[in-house]
Amino acid sequence: MVSYLKPAWLLCFVFKPSTTKNKNGKSHFVLSGHKNANFMHNLLVKKKKRNTTSKISRSLTVMKPIYQFFAVFWLFFLPFTVISGDNNKNLIFKGCASQKSPDPTGAFSQNLNTLFTSLLSQSAQRSFASTTAGTDNATAVTGVFQCRGDLPAAECYDCVSKIPKLVSKLCGGGGDDGNVVVAARVQLSGCYIRYEISGFRQTSGTEMLFRVCGKKQSGDPGFAGKRDTAFGAAENGVKTGGDGGGFYAGQYESVYVLGQCEGSLGNSDCGECVKDGFEKAKSECGDSISGQVYLHKCFVSYSYYSHGVPNISPLSDGEKRQHTQRTIALAVGGVAVLGFVIVCLLVLKSAMKKKSKYDSY
Repeated sequence: MVSYLKPAWLLCFVFKPSTTKNKNGKSHFVLSGHKNANFMHNLLVKKKKRNTTSKISRSLTVMKPIYQFFAVFWLFFLPFTVISGDNNKNLIFKGCASQKSPDPTGAFSQNLNTLFTSLLSQSAQRSFASTTAGTDNATAVTGVFQCRGDLPAAECYDCVSKIPKLVSKLCGGGGDDGNVVVAARVQLSGCYIRYEISGFRQTSGTEMLFRVCGKKQSGDPGFAGKRDTAFGAAENGVKTGGDGGGFYAGQYESVYVLGQCEGSLGNSDCGECVKDGFEKAKSECGDSISGQVYLHKCFVSYSYYSHGVPNISPLSDGEKRQHTQRTIALAVGGVAVLGFVIVCLLVLKSAMKKKSKYDSY
């Protein structure tokens, strides 16, 4: 009823009756309110704008919790996606011989491709292999691949499959210009491939190729003792490693340590190589809380945790670690979905209350 009364009231307010005389001298009523009509028109336009603004404001109020939810969602759940990412294929270093060999017939390039294909196929079944492609000593190529001892076969294969293209990209001389790099090594976090032509200069197994030391120094007075004890455990552990080269991953108090040898080394030689690696880690990294040292035939790494080593599944049990990661990913995903559903229901409930409140006016 109010909606019908308002126009009548406004009409009376805007148009004022007045008396005028026509040509015959008779009086009659006219509605004289042109200026008032313009005023009323402007008033109605302003009222319409206020109603529109009010509706937009109410819509934004209803949507605000949704925006807040997504902000919180990305803040808390995005880091989990980063942590669960696969970093086994991160590039650690590359070593490329400066010498290139002419390959006018393409035989060298063909043998190198055959070598990569053979190594890749074997990586689906084992963590180490060595092979030679080609029968002519002038163009024969020898190469090896090695995966970290805790990687399952599928992850090992996936890691090794990335390297052949990287060799050409990082070292060049892939045969496209008629030349081939005579020796190269590409090291990823989880695996490496190295190759060399027949007769290439041999390198000592304990020659240091690359090292990384953490920037932070330990302030623990007992750090050196804990680190050295962990190193000793790793030196003994690699001597009893299984197939694919000696491998050890473990901890002593606050120090987590890892060591692995190339599969061509015997147990005794492996222990000596790892020992030499840890000695280089001490001399190169000093009191750094972390370090990685890559020798020609082995590598070592360590990390110090002032509040104790986190609860890490044994790295030698790759399948268990992979299962744990899947479990964490599923748990995080489940929590995210549940949280999203709850927030959506709360937003819907809030929106219904606001709608009921506005409708009552």
